[in-house]
Amino acid sequence: MITVVGIGADGWDGLTSQARQAVTEAGVLLGSARQLDLVPESAARKVHWPSPLLPALPGLLAEFGDAGLCVLASGDPMFFGIGSTLARLAGPENLRVMPQPSSLSLACARLGWPVEETTVVSLVGRPLDALRRAVLPGSRLLVLTADASGPARVAGLLREHGYGASVMHVLSDLGSAAESHLTGTAAAWEREGSALSVVAVECAADKGTAPRPLVPGLPDDAFEHDGQLTKREVRAVSVARLAPLPGELLWDVGAGAGSIAIEWMRTHPTCRAIAVESDPERAARIGRNAAALGVPALRIVTGRAPEALEGLPAPDAVFVGGGATRPGLLETCWRALPPGGRLVANAVTLESESVLTTWYGTHGGDLVRLSVSRAGPVGGFTAWRTMMPVTIWTATKESGA
Repeated sequence: MITVVGIGADGWDGLTSQARQAVTEAGVLLGSARQLDLVPESAARKVHWPSPLLPALPGLLAEFGDAGLCVLASGDPMFFGIGSTLARLAGPENLRVMPQPSSLSLACARLGWPVEETTVVSLVGRPLDALRRAVLPGSRLLVLTADASGPARVAGLLREHGYGASVMHVLSDLGSAAESHLTGTAAAWEREGSALSVVAVECAADKGTAPRPLVPGLPDDAFEHDGQLTKREVRAVSVARLAPLPGELLWDVGAGAGSIAIEWMRTHPTCRAIAVESDPERAARIGRNAAALGVPALRIVTGRAPEALEGLPAPDAVFVGGGATRPGLLETCWRALPPGGRLVANAVTLESESVLTTWYGTHGGDLVRLSVSRAGPVGGFTAWRTMMPVTIWTATKESGA
């Protein structure tokens, strides 16, 4: 049994009697140098976290798992903490977790914010651009940062993103005698926090900033592209038919500007996607779009399908925006899907439409043709400009198919 003890900035004095007993009776104490310094000396062997941590964890558990191991963690170990990783590696049945109030709870208590109405974004070990998805007018955010430069970096992103009017609260060393609370706007923020800071943001858009909603169908100009882009209306329908669910993985095959994969990932913070694009310049552009729209974790594979699909983790859904006529492409995508997986393929040419019609006849599903017209100027008047019709085939794989 591995005991995981959450410890706050108030250190030993803030621990319950049960948590103190677990620490003093441990054979091995595992934690950061700061956490180990917060507990008194005992017969336990103190072991500092190595760097990098995650690759070393299995070996540490194998070495010390039967030696009365007690792991020290910050606050609530199951809130963006080591507890979830240990549960995955050792099994939840082999953990005893003793949490302290998390930095989220303490920050909300100081600010008077309802916890359930507050969005949490961790930038510890994650790109700063991951914050962009959560920045929406009226949202309250708690941002976990890795070091003292975190508040200034958050303020810089808010200014660049068009949210300099947002009010920032930097709460440092929560729960300790040195606790502090600084307030200001992102537009004027220049100060650093402590190494243990939570940045609370009341999001407010600057005048002229167009918010980026999480519902699929962002404006076409939200993406950098060379014309190879699934247009807004078709994209909204395509993502809706892909039916993203939390934690699911999408293959976006022939990704172009990456718009389908990006909109899929924006629907929920746990949605994942792999964009497969044969053109290196477009692949680089996908990376820039993903960062700008708050999903920098999008995985990009540069290569031509179906060969580039070999060895990728199995998808829950696949989108084929082009290339349906390429030999073996649809077969490879269909074969990779588990029962219940969805395949959505779009076609604009007669040849690719013929392929989708054949697959519809074999596997069923739903076949629709979408035609969109947009109003535009014609001389001094306004007329409809019709986009190329798009045929969309949607199918859900049944067991044994």
